[in-house]
Amino acid sequence: MTMTVARPTIPAPQQVVTPPAEEAVGTAIRTERLNAWYGTTHAVGDVTLEIPGRSVTAIIGPSGCGKSTLLRCLNRMHEITPGARVSGQVFLGNEDIYWQGTDAVEVRGRVGMVFQRPNPFPMMSVFENVAAGPRLRGWKRSRADMDEMVERNLRRAALWDEVKDKLRRSGAALSGGQQQRLCIARALATDPAILLMDEPASALDPIATYKIEELVRELADELTIVIVTHNMQQASRVSARTAFLLAGEDGVGRLVEYGKTDELFTTPRDERTEAYITGRFG
Repeated sequence: MTMTVARPTIPAPQQVVTPPAEEAVGTAIRTERLNAWYGTTHAVGDVTLEIPGRSVTAIIGPSGCGKSTLLRCLNRMHEITPGARVSGQVFLGNEDIYWQGTDAVEVRGRVGMVFQRPNPFPMMSVFENVAAGPRLRGWKRSRADMDEMVERNLRRAALWDEVKDKLRRSGAALSGGQQQRLCIARALATDPAILLMDEPASALDPIATYKIEELVRELADELTIVIVTHNMQQASRVSARTAFLLAGEDGVGRLVEYGKTDELFTTPRDERTEAYITGRFG
């Protein structure tokens, strides 16, 4: 008698579905009913949003709507202003940065910031500008390690080839666009996971602006970037997601719409968003 051995069933290969980058990376910053004041002036009201990791998120809106204030709340810079205060929560991962036991200085090391106007330390050389952050944080490094760190971050800021022979010159002696990239290198030197940028190209000429935008896109491969801009074309060029803020009659800036940049600019859900991006106000 011949026995028949059943052939094992081989499962069909499963289709591999690659999730979108923002889903794979997860949420880098999450705000819950975030409010900000300057004294008695209520500047930002009840902003709740999630910012995905390793991508660029733009914040747009007319002047006075609270864009920069919201940005400064994300690394506790807002509270530096006398009389300023915040309510609500800002989470980096699962950590609420406004919890009473959180060190604000440590938060600012993890969440770097680049301001509207280039502000290199004028009494420091190009080299010392980049080295300043690690030294202020007490990082002990050999001279060789410090040299490597400065070069690496100047390269990350696309500035090394332009200043490698000028490292001992004052940072203030560079052109405006170079100064802004030096400030970016300085912010990167503390190895932040998140970089906040407050209209980083508004004071620059078109060529320098192009270099900053190109750099922003490159850095998004390794960092989470949140950029405030008045330039809607710039937001559309560099960001994956966009948040639109608008101040109401009470003067409080609130989140009107937030979503994928291409969808927000082509098919906005709120008529106020459409009115702003088509230039009917702002």
